[in-house]
Amino acid sequence: MTTTIGTDPRLAPRALPRLLSDPALRTLSAHVERYGPLPRSVGGLIEAVERSGLAGRGGAGFPAGVKMRAVASRRRAAIVVGNGTEGEPASAKDKTLLTLSPHLVLDGAVLAAIAVGAREVVICVDRSAVVAGESVQSAIAERRRNGVDPVAIRVERPPSRYVSGEESALVSWLNGGDARPQSVPPRPFEKGVSGRPTLVQNVETLAHIGLIARFGPEWFRALGTAESPGTALITCTGGFEHAGVYEVPFGIALGDMFRATGTDLGAIQAVLVGGYFGTWLAAGEIGPVTLDGASLRAQGSSFGCGVVAALPADRCGLAESAHITRWLAGENAGQCGPCVNGLDAIAGAMAKLVRGDRNGDAEKNLRRWLEMVKGRGACKHPDGAARFVESSLRVFGAEIERHRRSGPCAAVSNAPAFPLPKPGGWR
Repeated sequence: MTTTIGTDPRLAPRALPRLLSDPALRTLSAHVERYGPLPRSVGGLIEAVERSGLAGRGGAGFPAGVKMRAVASRRRAAIVVGNGTEGEPASAKDKTLLTLSPHLVLDGAVLAAIAVGAREVVICVDRSAVVAGESVQSAIAERRRNGVDPVAIRVERPPSRYVSGEESALVSWLNGGDARPQSVPPRPFEKGVSGRPTLVQNVETLAHIGLIARFGPEWFRALGTAESPGTALITCTGGFEHAGVYEVPFGIALGDMFRATGTDLGAIQAVLVGGYFGTWLAAGEIGPVTLDGASLRAQGSSFGCGVVAALPADRCGLAESAHITRWLAGENAGQCGPCVNGLDAIAGAMAKLVRGDRNGDAEKNLRRWLEMVKGRGACKHPDGAARFVESSLRVFGAEIERHRRSGPCAAVSNAPAFPLPKPGGWR
């Protein structure tokens, strides 16, 4: 039987969750019972993904259909890479998805592969994500036993570094090099893994493609907003009463996220939206904010990798920001001056603000250095770090002044709200 795009009514268009459910869908039989079998035809899939408005869920938000069409247009044997590296320490969505719904990710990867002319799929899972990696390996083995997939699938375990998941870094590593971003063309869609056109998509993006192939673009757009359609996995971390990964429709009010998790906004002083390349919002600013592109842009923010991190009132926001900035500086790829020297200097200036910038030189130098590193790296690492620091200066400006007058506050000695991992290797 041939299943055409958009004819299966198994899931109601406005029902949640779409990607995750309880009990976990780790077995193939449970997966097929909920979503139906893998569609046997992908005719029109690229067009359906384009019509759906699906944007990548890895952080950049690039249109998924545009990427697929670019690879397909090369008219050569391609390869699909499912990016589940999730180097963002504050995020757990990809690990959760790979653990609970691995077959949905694999469905999307296989269908995308057929659509772009690929015969091979590689799912990349950070080597520190042991449970997620085992879940995907088990799912692939089960699919092989049942003869589900017409393409070859394997799992690779890239190193645990923040920028290792950048698509050119991932391709470099899969080709035997270091997992460092590459600054020159060709881009992966032109010449990627083994010299072939390569489609690199975040694993959540692939899971959505698996659903669009079954239920169609109109079904996908039944939730969300016109500009930001569909649902997304959100990692709520830090000061949330019930932290965890939630699936929400785009357009949900940020305040509703706090209420839904039983979190008292009065106990929160700021919220970091988008992860460590994201921006801080003061607690008093989040009332009108909704989680979608237009609303977040109006606040100078972006959805990023789907992290909403709440800073408790008993932490020093300035010290927390300096802690994260120092970590970001240490996660540079070691190949560009703006990262190696610029971010180190920026982290040092942030630390000086925490100690108390008596004469104002640290803040003045910091603002100058932030402008100097923007747009000058081989990847977006310095840009993301600069965006984060600029939002820190804005939201915690009063704290900077208090530290300047009186020295570090008592909250500086409190444990960080967002613990950070130690750096891994590049290979």
